[in-house]
Amino acid sequence: MSFHDPTVLDCPFDFAHALEFDPSLASLAQRGPVSRIRLPYGEAEAWLVTSFAGVRQVTCDPRFSRAAIIGRDYPRMTPEPIVSPESINVTDPPHVTRLRHVAAQAFTRERVTGMRPAVDRVVAGLLTAMAEAGPPADLVTRLSVPLPHLTICELLGVPEADREQLRAYTMRLLATSPDAQQDAAEAKACLRTYFAELVPARRKTPGEDLLSAMATAPVPSGEEPLSDDELAVLAVTLILSGNDTATCQISNIIYLLLIRSEERAALVRDPDRFPGALEELLRFIPFRKGVGIPRIALEDVEVEGTAISAGDYVHVSYLAANRDPSVFPDPHTLDLERPAHPHMTFGWGGHHCLAAPLARAELESAVTGLLTRFPHLRLDSDPDDIRWDTDTIRRFPLSLPVTW
Repeated sequence: MSFHDPTVLDCPFDFAHALEFDPSLASLAQRGPVSRIRLPYGEAEAWLVTSFAGVRQVTCDPRFSRAAIIGRDYPRMTPEPIVSPESINVTDPPHVTRLRHVAAQAFTRERVTGMRPAVDRVVAGLLTAMAEAGPPADLVTRLSVPLPHLTICELLGVPEADREQLRAYTMRLLATSPDAQQDAAEAKACLRTYFAELVPARRKTPGEDLLSAMATAPVPSGEEPLSDDELAVLAVTLILSGNDTATCQISNIIYLLLIRSEERAALVRDPDRFPGALEELLRFIPFRKGVGIPRIALEDVEVEGTAISAGDYVHVSYLAANRDPSVFPDPHTLDLERPAHPHMTFGWGGHHCLAAPLARAELESAVTGLLTRFPHLRLDSDPDDIRWDTDTIRRFPLSLPVTW
């Protein structure tokens, strides 16, 4: 076992230039698979693992605990921790297994297939409204923002009158500015309260929605059913993740296809190629900044030849793992014909995103629907003039002006 270069690198991870890969993250990955870093917020330094094999080890090894960060001022990108202490995202087995078992029943292949008509209806409605309003249009406001939010609200059975307020809360929670902490904490509490009131009503009179499905899911022998509070936190997690990845990636994928005419033309000619192309687009696009939720080493562990001590914080970079040249040859090239290989955009291991099948369904429906309905779509702006998000942990264009 080797001991690591003690150099600690300050990592603001604030790079937000279009969809170019963060040069500081690329530099870290080139230095080696494990680095010592300091993030903008939190009490301590952390290890950062950037190789595909290293990230796979940390995310699958029970000696690295997410639950252990609860109550700690852990190193992070945002002033207010995004996750609630009871969230499925900061639990370990066996508790996480119980929570994920219930949540997984909401996202089985059969259920997501059954959801697809609802997703397609939302997409069709948004594209019809865009066509009727006529060009030019902003795709962010017309499609990227409303689709994932309307879809997850539809699936959770959130009344239409409440949906805009819930979206406002989720946006406040993702801010990275130091003065946003109080506002974010209040938004998190409001989301929690909202679903804490909705869950008992669904238990009493269940409908066809996901919240009802999770509230009435059969419990394996010997296990306790989820409490109202656990279900409320699960719903908050779903609405946050439902807004986060898909919103960014709809805009990002369309932006890339609009500035890469050959790839776009190939997909317009043959939309059936899109599911395969989607995986390469998801691998390639840096849809967020920096890192997410860390883990704590419960005992001394070796990762990629580096000694990590019990009690150390360990972050992983799914973005860097997606550009690991030992797994993805010529990783900084977008190749829609690249042979299939699992990527880490939806995470890995015990905290792999349960809603990934829904996100894929949304992306397929949105992008193929748009290319089919508007085959001559083009940017209505110089790419250099597009404004990108710089205030949150996400990477996406604030507006995407198009015409046809």
